[in-house]
Amino acid sequence: MFNHNKRLQYTVRVSETNPALANLMLEQFGGPQGELAAAMRYFTQALAEEDPGRKDMLLDIATEELSHLEVIGSIVAMLNRGAKGLLAETVDEQAEMFRALQGAGNDSHVTQVLYGGGPALVNSAGVPWNAGYIDSIGEPSADLRSNIAAEARAKIVYERLINVTDDPGVRDALTFLMTREIAHQKSFEKALYAMDKSFPPGKLPGDPRFTDTYVNASRGAGDTTGPWCEGKGFSEIMVPDEENLPVDGGDGTAQVKMTAEEKAAVKAFAARGASDPERDPVTGADLGTLQQEPAPAH
Repeated sequence: MFNHNKRLQYTVRVSETNPALANLMLEQFGGPQGELAAAMRYFTQALAEEDPGRKDMLLDIATEELSHLEVIGSIVAMLNRGAKGLLAETVDEQAEMFRALQGAGNDSHVTQVLYGGGPALVNSAGVPWNAGYIDSIGEPSADLRSNIAAEARAKIVYERLINVTDDPGVRDALTFLMTREIAHQKSFEKALYAMDKSFPPGKLPGDPRFTDTYVNASRGAGDTTGPWCEGKGFSEIMVPDEENLPVDGGDGTAQVKMTAEEKAAVKAFAARGASDPERDPVTGADLGTLQQEPAPAH
């Protein structure tokens, strides 16, 4: 059960209205790296989590992300508030109003007209939020890694938003939100390594013939080595060529055993659609080319 506290988790102070900036802020409201996506990702993971510690952590962070959604949404609403009033009451002339909403080439007029300046669940390009942003797989060792990456991406978006505004109040609130992404990364990473077995994800072991092998599939100028391909955790570097491909020692073909009936059907299908390399008929493209050729001179 949720209880809403009418005070924001962090105070929002906006120096002046700015519809164009508000439109950019929507990226963290209804975008793929935004607060709603984070809240839904962690909340749904928590519902299925069997470990009591991770369940509690996921619910705590999911709920905090909802409070962050409220903060970023309030920033959007405050940045739009003046323009919303002007648009609703048609104070300015139409052309001047359009220029004011559009800003420096920004599409904020779209969100103003469609949503009246409210923080719509779209990203900064107007793309509606969707559940496809949630990439949970139901395996904690995989989901926690995904959560760490999600928090890292969100932090980068907040950095970019901070860099596009000189409004001190907006920068202050965005810095708080960015900082909480760091704290969540730490929690998820500690939870990951608190597991008895965190790598590789899942239960089944890998094939020992290939687990510690690095495949150098991009050779030539710039070919380098490092801990990602040699040293601890890697036994060899495999260079694909005619001698060691395929890597399983087979002949590299795709094969299937079929019944006699299946074989006959496949053979008939192949015969019906067989091509004749000797045929070279005139095509519609050929006719079009012939029609465009200039007539011979007399």
